[in-house]
Amino acid sequence: MLKIRMQRVGRINSPAYRIVVVEHTESPKTGNFVEKIGTYNPKTKERTLSAERVKYWMSVGAKPSATVHNMLVSLGVIEGKKINILPAYKAPAEAAAAEQAAEAEKAAETEAKAEAKAAHDAEVAAEKEAKAEEPAQEPGAAAAGEEAPAEAASESAKE
Repeated sequence: MLKIRMQRVGRINSPAYRIVVVEHTESPKTGNFVEKIGTYNPKTKERTLSAERVKYWMSVGAKPSATVHNMLVSLGVIEGKKINILPAYKAPAEAAAAEQAAEAEKAAETEAKAEAKAAHDAEVAAEKEAKAEEPAQEPGAAAAGEEAPAEAASESAKE
């Protein structure tokens, strides 16, 4: 697909643009354009454009970029409305509310993680205590019947 777009040329702090027909996959800086159809100098607002070539390339299927489209509409080369290039306006109140909601969600998430970590640490500590109590009993003093309730209690604690 062909595009009609601007290609920056000129020195640093002295921009000038070529209006070129180029394959849409090509980078603007490569210089591999199909045809140069005009120029634009933003400092002097000077525009030179070949209207017949623009109309020809658009009839073949080339699509102008948003900036070039607005330029063509203002010059009267094509009919239509200008395209809004600027990003959509976001009201400061909406932006602040969205930011506060994101902060609140993040705070709730960190709090939930802290609670989960505390619960896990408590479980680990309980298991260490249970293991520390078992060797404290003498193996010969405990009867076989007494060991079974202790194992059941440790299993219920794990659940």
